[in-house]
Amino acid sequence: MLWYLGITESIVLSSPQVALEVDEDVRTGALAVQLIRPLSYPLYRLWTTLGERTVRFGLNVAIASLVALLFVGTIPLNLGGILLFVVELPLAFVLDFLATFLVGLGAFWLENTTGLMLIYSRLTMILGGMLIPLELLPENWQPVLQALPFASILYGPARLFVHPNLAFASQLLVRQAVAIGVLALLVTIVYRTAVKRIHAHGG
Repeated sequence: MLWYLGITESIVLSSPQVALEVDEDVRTGALAVQLIRPLSYPLYRLWTTLGERTVRFGLNVAIASLVALLFVGTIPLNLGGILLFVVELPLAFVLDFLATFLVGLGAFWLENTTGLMLIYSRLTMILGGMLIPLELLPENWQPVLQALPFASILYGPARLFVHPNLAFASQLLVRQAVAIGVLALLVTIVYRTAVKRIHAHGG
């Protein structure tokens, strides 16, 4: 449990303020400057976020591992399980980025997206299994919660780290791919609509 909590907390605490940065770019007009450059703004945000998050996650998981070692010692780990975790974790980061970027795009229609981001972060913590594995929740809730994208961000990678399983990894990979595809489509639609609003108002 302590190792599981260490991984989920490391994922949550490593998340950059993507929605806040997009919100600020929209309100200050910095986004209009970005559109002049021959570079996709969503992809620019994606790669800068992944770079920053990788460093932050590395620091967080190092400290969490040290704490877990001091309190409960080691857990059974193998190279195959670690490789599965390393493959699934970046997809969880991409999935979280798409969701927070989508929230940030709400700044085109709302004065401030802080409230939306607060709701998203709380849903991720509660429904994503941040504090406890989903197996400890009522059995009739578990299939629904595991199908939600929140679980693919926190619960899935953390469970894979503490209890490697190829079948579970395959299921998680499918859920992550579907969620990323759906969110990427939503981001594309909302972003194009938002850019049209910029051009309609003269840039």
